Amino acid sequence: MPATLPRILLLVLVVLLPGGALLGDEKDPPPVNPFRPRSTAREDALPGCVELSDGSIHPGRVYLTRDHKLKVFDEKLKRHREVPLRVVRRIDAVVRKEWNEKEWRFKENANDEKVYTGRTYPSREYDYKITLRDGRVITGPLAAIVYVEPADGEACRFLLHKRDKGEPDTTLSMLLYVRSVRLGEAALEEGKNAKKPRK
Repeated sequence: MPATLPRILLLVLVVLLPGGALLGDEKDPPPVNPFRPRSTAREDALPGCVELSDGSIHPGRVYLTRDHKLKVFDEKLKRHREVPLRVVRRIDAVVRKEWNEKEWRFKENANDEKVYTGRTYPSREYDYKITLRDGRVITGPLAAIVYVEPADGEACRFLLHKRDKGEPDTTLSMLLYVRSVRLGEAALEEGKNAKKPRK
């Protein structure tokens, strides 16, 4: 009697499984390995390059933080706009103002009086000119993180600021900023060629 119990269970499984398929049949999906390496390639990344204020160029696949868009205050329309990166041809920084700021500190704890430390730090304010693929231009302040993933390394992070400041006792030329972000295959090739040392 006990020997017939496994046969009964097998018959029940055959009847209950769709199409009478047996466990381990080739129609079953392949098993999923939860420990497999994750793909880090971003499907929304675009070819392009980032140029810094010191003239250095970083070519690769360009993308934003996942599910983010460029949020820019449109000076013409006087409202904020969200622009997906895929519709952008280029982003150019426009320096509105730059200066050396004096560094101040509180004289004592629990005292509102401030004293000048004798040191200065560089400060800069920016607007950004966003040129779309259809030729339209949006200009205004922008804050975003742009990533560039080169063909042979890890992604680098670049910040687009409304306002930026450097370390005390540094100069304005030492305060690097993103001069431009150019997108498209042509921009990527231009960036790769610019990286090659001149003969």
